[in-house]
Amino acid sequence: MSRLKNRHLRHQVYLWLEPGGAGVSVADWSHSALVLLIVISVVVGVIDTVPSLHSQYGLEFHLFEFLSVIIFSLEYALRIWSAPEHGLHSHLHPHLARMKFIFSGYAIIDLMAILPFYLALFGLDFPFLISLRLLRFFKLGRYSPAMVSLTNAIYAERRALLGSLIIFLGIVLLMASGMYALERNVQPDKMGSIPLAMWWAVITITTVGYGDVTPVTPLGQLLGGVTAVIGLIMSALPVVIVATAFEREIRERDFLISWHMIAHVPLFAQLDARSLSDIINCLKSQTYEPGELIVRKGDEALAMFFIAKGSVEIELPSQRIIMGEGQFFGEMAILEHTERSANVRAKEKAQLLSLSASDFNHLLEKNPDMQAIIREVMEERKQSNILASNAKANVH
Repeated sequence: MSRLKNRHLRHQVYLWLEPGGAGVSVADWSHSALVLLIVISVVVGVIDTVPSLHSQYGLEFHLFEFLSVIIFSLEYALRIWSAPEHGLHSHLHPHLARMKFIFSGYAIIDLMAILPFYLALFGLDFPFLISLRLLRFFKLGRYSPAMVSLTNAIYAERRALLGSLIIFLGIVLLMASGMYALERNVQPDKMGSIPLAMWWAVITITTVGYGDVTPVTPLGQLLGGVTAVIGLIMSALPVVIVATAFEREIRERDFLISWHMIAHVPLFAQLDARSLSDIINCLKSQTYEPGELIVRKGDEALAMFFIAKGSVEIELPSQRIIMGEGQFFGEMAILEHTERSANVRAKEKAQLLSLSASDFNHLLEKNPDMQAIIREVMEERKQSNILASNAKANVH
């Protein structure tokens, strides 16, 4: 029994710490608190290097650093303890799962973020340790989907980027060799060897152009111009590779999120994968806070909505209707070409999928069965509204 409780507690800790692990208030609070602490600790680490501020607030900075390290250390320990609950490690023995986590990228960053403080306790306080302290900035990557997507994009294109690096090094070596042959006798202190000329080649190809080393002979200047033009092309190559991969990663992530969301809508259950893929391209995800107005009475019907998460409240004259996950609304005004008949507000935080009127009509034309289901739901709602109105009239 105690082992079961321990496992349950470990799972709860994992959900509280892992972004996206749970939609509970404790997880949201812990993630927000950790992000805020990371940002403040990085800012404090930076301004602590200003002599005037350090002399005036050095003690406060030190106390804040001490508190931050205690919290980050506790977080690091809890992440190690709860590592067996990670989906990728759940099939492993707990000790092996924890070892895999310890040597993962984020865990190494977590360790480097607190290591300088503990090394300083033993008198090992080197200047470069300040840089390690600021590594905790990269802990934010754990809470940023965009940074995760960018990391995934770079990893996916690692072979292409490695190829770009090899080409870059080859061009550097080639241009440095040419400049060495042309300028070694004119500028022996700057171009007297290929390694010296490689500095000029790197600065020129990257288009930085410090100007500390420049060719002076006509042929050297010609080679310098060619090198600069090649540098413009080379600098764009990795940018294009990463940008394309990043866009693909974002598109795939949004596709998977939309696929997961529409899977909760029973109306789409009968559609095949191709039809679902077509719908995903038409759907737009929107999030509404509790009490926020989604549809206003009297407005033109431009879209219908599917409830993927949360619930909404429809404010009819005769009653208030609560709708939850898997249900839809807004179709009646589109099909009957009328204005909105009621206000619709988010009852709780709701994630909706909106489908424009034109896409909705096109979808119904391609799927007669879906059209029949929606017509049936509409008739049921009309009958329900009539009964509610009659009941209200009888009461009065």
